[in-house]
Amino acid sequence: MKQDIHPKYTNVTVTCANCGKTFETRSTRSSIKVDICSNCHPFYTGKQVLVDTAGRVERFKKRFAKAASQTK
Repeated sequence: MKQDIHPKYTNVTVTCANCGKTFETRSTRSSIKVDICSNCHPFYTGKQVLVDTAGRVERFKKRFAKAASQTK
C-alpha cells in the first residue's frame, strides 16, 4: 500500500440533535451530528414520534378532516 495517501482515522463524538445523546466512534471527520439516533428513532424505541418538517403533518390533518366532512 502507498504511504501517506489515506485520511486520518480518529475517535470522534457523535451527537444527536433530537435527544442530545452522545457516543464515541471512529471516523475521518472531526465530529458528527445526526438528526435522529437509535435512542429516539421510532423503529428502535417502538414509539411513534412524528418529526414534522415544514408543517406537513398539519396540512395532512387539514386535508383529511376536509375530505371526511365532505363524505358525510
